[in-house]
Amino acid sequence: MKKILFLTLFFVSAATALADDSIAVEKPSFFERVYEVIKDFSRIDTNYIEPQHHNFTAMLQNTNTFESYTLRNEQGQELVLSPEPSFRIGPYFGWRWLFLGYAIDISHLNNGGQRQDWSLSFYSNQVGVDFFFRKTGDDYKIRLAKSNDDIAIPDVKDLSFSGFRASIKGINLYYILNHRKFSYPAAFNQSTCQKISAGSPLIGIGYTKHKITLDTDELGKMVNRYTSILGLDPIEFPNSAEVNFTDISLSGGYAYNWVFAKNWLAAASLALAVGYKHSTGDTETNGAQERHFSFRNFNLDGVGRFGLVWNNTRWYAGTSFIMHTYRYSKSHFSTNSFFGNWNIYFGYNFGKKSACRD
Repeated sequence: MKKILFLTLFFVSAATALADDSIAVEKPSFFERVYEVIKDFSRIDTNYIEPQHHNFTAMLQNTNTFESYTLRNEQGQELVLSPEPSFRIGPYFGWRWLFLGYAIDISHLNNGGQRQDWSLSFYSNQVGVDFFFRKTGDDYKIRLAKSNDDIAIPDVKDLSFSGFRASIKGINLYYILNHRKFSYPAAFNQSTCQKISAGSPLIGIGYTKHKITLDTDELGKMVNRYTSILGLDPIEFPNSAEVNFTDISLSGGYAYNWVFAKNWLAAASLALAVGYKHSTGDTETNGAQERHFSFRNFNLDGVGRFGLVWNNTRWYAGTSFIMHTYRYSKSHFSTNSFFGNWNIYFGYNFGKKSACRD
């Protein structure tokens, strides 16, 4: 009896071991497990988000660009400069997440040779990325000039000023925490549709580099004759100043998609960034280069996105506004910069994905 029991236990154990070995052989590989983790990470809740059902899209978009720079010196004098807004229009074509196009700047056909402006944005459910580069020409205008005691100089408003140039380049990276229920692409890429209102906290990092050149000899010729007439102190900045700013920032914010009617979406996103800024300025005085200021400090910047979209998964139309603000401040010098794009678009999705059914 003991032998029979022993043999029974032996065969049961052997069978169990063979079964375990068989299961072990069928286990997925390391790369398959990693793929499954990534796939699970990117899944969405289809009760809240309608995925893209098409491979291709064609779109016509109008982009209007705005920017402004405010400079202040240690005396409290202020200068606000900005160019005329640009008006661009052109066709775009997209394949899944890749989107390419070309727009003509209608507002600067004759004098836009020195202007360069391009941006690339990618928004997935989890991550948003903004690349941008802007280099302005010499078509700035003086929007506001203030002397001491906060007194504006009215006669210089909207005068053309070719002595100011600026450029900015950078990258912003965002992570969307509630990416299963909240869709950034629904608001700004039109590649998905938000079905039920939802929001999400955002965290991010950013890097930008600014360069500003101001010819105050020319500024003095234009502005200070009016300060003399009004009995005000002349507005003074270092001659031929060239200032370079570098900003590394950490940001946090919140975004919300409001589905207020069928196929309609209103979106808002605000993020504040605490940036560590390093700035050096070289100015030319009597033919010699002098280091006027070099400072490192923290300032608060901001990024805002707002959108209104109609999308029935085949046709879509809408508008969006994206703005960036940067501030650099020290007792003897400060500058605030603002730039943004206002987009109006109309498009069509086509090339049904094989896994989708009408």
